[in-house]
Amino acid sequence: MGTPEFSVPALHAVADRCDVTLVVTQPDRPAGRGRHMAESAVASAASALGLPVLKPADMKAPEVRERLAAERADVFAVVAFGAILTNEVLALPRAGCLNLHGSVLPDYRGASPVQRALWDGRAETGVCTIFMDSGIDTGDVVLVARECVRDEDDAATLAARLATLGGPLLAESCVLAHEGRAPRAPQDRAAGSYAKKLKKSDGAVDWALSAREIWNHARAVTPWPGATAGFSGKRLIVLSSCPVAGAGHPGEVLGWDAEGVTVACGDGRCG
Repeated sequence: MGTPEFSVPALHAVADRCDVTLVVTQPDRPAGRGRHMAESAVASAASALGLPVLKPADMKAPEVRERLAAERADVFAVVAFGAILTNEVLALPRAGCLNLHGSVLPDYRGASPVQRALWDGRAETGVCTIFMDSGIDTGDVVLVARECVRDEDDAATLAARLATLGGPLLAESCVLAHEGRAPRAPQDRAAGSYAKKLKKSDGAVDWALSAREIWNHARAVTPWPGATAGFSGKRLIVLSSCPVAGAGHPGEVLGWDAEGVTVACGDGRCG
């Protein structure tokens, strides 16, 4: 079960090591400037692999549960699926439901773990697999893999690396669960943090923050919703930035050239 591009490496890895009988993804949605209906990245990848695809509009519908039950699956493998699984669905596979999450839990439970790790200026993040339960990313941890955050990273490049790192991790977790050998490390539900879903307004730059904080924020919201700033009544998109030494009134344009614009921050400058 998965939907966006982040899920595709996991689909390939699991299909390489396991007998995938069904791929479940979100229904086709309008996409692009023309808003034409388009299938998910996982649907396209599954079709290329010759795998059957199910696109349920409502995961709570009785007929969907019956369809999933008919698979008599050992394991459900879930990656950024985009819908809540009911307890009835979670109980279907013999060896449990496994989820690949884009952080090292319990840090950054929720919808945007990759972005929040960048926003917080983390030097390291990672991925992990968990046995799913009724909570949001609160299940027992199975396997963990860590990854350094690079200075040149934004949310897209970091997510791509984490997806590649996580695919084999999920495949191995599925094999271990099937064999009854999967480790289980319970999470402390009172520990960690929650990464809420980003919204469009999260892109607005606050020049009163330090240059490093603004740099981290801009990387986190690139490519979506994009870091934005107002200038002369217009909305500008900050394509890239870096913190540099200097001073000025926050938001003041200190200079510009062919390489870009330098703006004063609460502490330092962003160029």
